[in-house]
Amino acid sequence: MDTMAPTRPAVRSPRRISLAATPAAAAEARGLVQAAICAWGVPVDRSVAALLTSELVTNAIMHGPSQTVTLVISCGRHELRVNVHDTSQSAPGLVDAPVDAEAGRGLMLVSTLSTDWGFHRTPAGKVVYFTLAFSDEPDESADRSSKGRHGHIG
Repeated sequence: MDTMAPTRPAVRSPRRISLAATPAAAAEARGLVQAAICAWGVPVDRSVAALLTSELVTNAIMHGPSQTVTLVISCGRHELRVNVHDTSQSAPGLVDAPVDAEAGRGLMLVSTLSTDWGFHRTPAGKVVYFTLAFSDEPDESADRSSKGRHGHIG
């Protein structure tokens, strides 16, 4: 009897999309990330990827002077990566927000639910990113408690 190991998505060319820096951008970005995950057959939790994308896009719009933000979705051999480019030079930072706060917990979600996240400056501003490691089962959410989280900034 032959057994086959599950196939992994191949490295894909990144999808780079410019979004108007309006409140509708977060919803548009969520849809684009979910569509890429489905098209590429990436074994990550689509709802988590959409939530984290929404947080990064919302932060870029709320805390930056950008007229547009750029969303870059890429797929490596073992992870999905989402980058959000904006024109602000301000470093993102984790906030110790109360549980009942209406704002301020976005990066805490990113830090908790992603495999890795961080930022780096660019000549035009900065890029904030997160990664999600592939799960063993494409239809199941990965157990994030056993994954390493670097949460580094730099």
